[in-house]
Amino acid sequence: MKRLEGLHGFWASCGHACRGIQYAIHSQRNFRVHLLAAVLVIAAAVGLRFSRVEFILTLLTVTLVILGELLNTSIEFVLNLLETRHHPVVRTAKDIAAGGVFLTVAGSVLVGLLLFGPRLWAIVRNLF
Repeated sequence: MKRLEGLHGFWASCGHACRGIQYAIHSQRNFRVHLLAAVLVIAAAVGLRFSRVEFILTLLTVTLVILGELLNTSIEFVLNLLETRHHPVVRTAKDIAAGGVFLTVAGSVLVGLLLFGPRLWAIVRNLF
């Protein structure tokens, strides 16, 4: 019986997580942009026949960006709940969280250039 309760709790947690992701998709423009970029990057990695290691690095990078956006959104929601007026500390905390997303995206762009750059350059070079 204890095992079933644990399994039920696991599936309930998965449901909560999916509800949060669904909410982010429907309410957060930046999350949708990052999600679309993730799908395009993964499709390009498949199309360019990335090695297993390259594909894993791509998935990890994409996952970190999506995670960063979800964490930023949750921080903003909590801060908005705690302080409804404009407050310089709240603004600073939100700016820091957004800075974390920015750094994650910047890092993912660099990883993308290193992974995709040589292949895309070879394609362009072969066209001319």
